[in-house]
Amino acid sequence: MFTDPFVVLGTQTTILEIFAVLCGLSSVWFMKKENILVYPLGIINVVIYVYICYTSRLYAYAGINVFYAAMSMYGWYNWLRKNQEDERIKIARLTIREYLVYTILIIGFFFLLRYLLQQFTDSVIPSWDALTTAIYIIAMWLLAQKKIEHWILWIVGDVISIGMFAWLNLYFSSFQFLAFTVIAVFGFIEWRGKLTNTPQPPEGGVSPLQGI
Repeated sequence: MFTDPFVVLGTQTTILEIFAVLCGLSSVWFMKKENILVYPLGIINVVIYVYICYTSRLYAYAGINVFYAAMSMYGWYNWLRKNQEDERIKIARLTIREYLVYTILIIGFFFLLRYLLQQFTDSVIPSWDALTTAIYIIAMWLLAQKKIEHWILWIVGDVISIGMFAWLNLYFSSFQFLAFTVIAVFGFIEWRGKLTNTPQPPEGGVSPLQGI
């Protein structure tokens, strides 16, 4: 019943796809608000998309959703854990060195995944599948670390995914990525505001909030 196709507003979909889209949109909204609910809702979304992507022959996308599920569990833990100062992880920026490292990793993942898709699967769009997957691998890791640059990667990957899912006639999923893009833009702005307003330790390394 959940996978039986039906038409809504001239577009074919399933109950499963609609439910996944709703969970995905809710997850990204909570990501924007820096709320821990991003992770349980995200896990539901990605588990469903493993099935949707596999049946649509988006094998790298299906695989990345397995990775998302694992990374969501890690991110859930990482956001909740506290350091020796009884503080949780805070929003931060990448260093120049980290920019270079993660750029190289995205390029490396892209070529590796494209080769695997071309050689061992019947993927219909191996290059685009590999590119979005490579971007999302790094974006998910940066999200778990609360690095603000993860929003930029989501925006790039989501824009590509809008066209990719529309080309596969998965229009509700395409709409999901359009909504993801809009929320990601506002999420970046909101996180940047929080980062700008976060008190930074002086040169001596002592926080101005210490002792308050």
